Amino acid sequence: MTLRLLSPTLTKVAICAVAMLLTITTAPPQPSYASNRKFFCAQSKGVPVTFARREDTRKIPIIRWVYSYSSLTPLQRCREVSRRFQRSYDNGTLKTIITGRLNKQSVVCAVVSTNDVCSDRTVLFTLKPGSNAKLAVQSLFDRRALASGQIQNQSNDDTQIYIDFDTYLNNLQPER
Repeated sequence: MTLRLLSPTLTKVAICAVAMLLTITTAPPQPSYASNRKFFCAQSKGVPVTFARREDTRKIPIIRWVYSYSSLTPLQRCREVSRRFQRSYDNGTLKTIITGRLNKQSVVCAVVSTNDVCSDRTVLFTLKPGSNAKLAVQSLFDRRALASGQIQNQSNDDTQIYIDFDTYLNNLQPER
């Protein structure tokens, strides 16, 4: 008994179907950023704070907005920056916090890697003109979490630094 081979067209279709099936079943799952964490602004001890809500619903304070240098009040700034944190998280770009310059202003941005640069789409907030980026970030972000070694200089003059955001977030204590 002899078996006939499949027609060339049917063979190509079968190969494509097998290739697609292998691609679908072997592709690594992509993270779902939008459903895992929420960033929001709320008052804490009389001060506006940008918080991250963990999956266990506990609040993690990220930035306490004590000072105001722009036309925005600390509460307005907190709300705007919290919205930008959420947007960056949802887009998958909240991996690394870096400082840089944009439109002649010192800025803090959310990017994927330390090789990225700040852009209009990645800006979280601007810094006070003439401020030292490292000192400004240290005064805004939780010092204990930064002290765990997650803040790194990318230049000798402290003008560009980066923070591994996931590590920073994991070193923060939830608010009680």
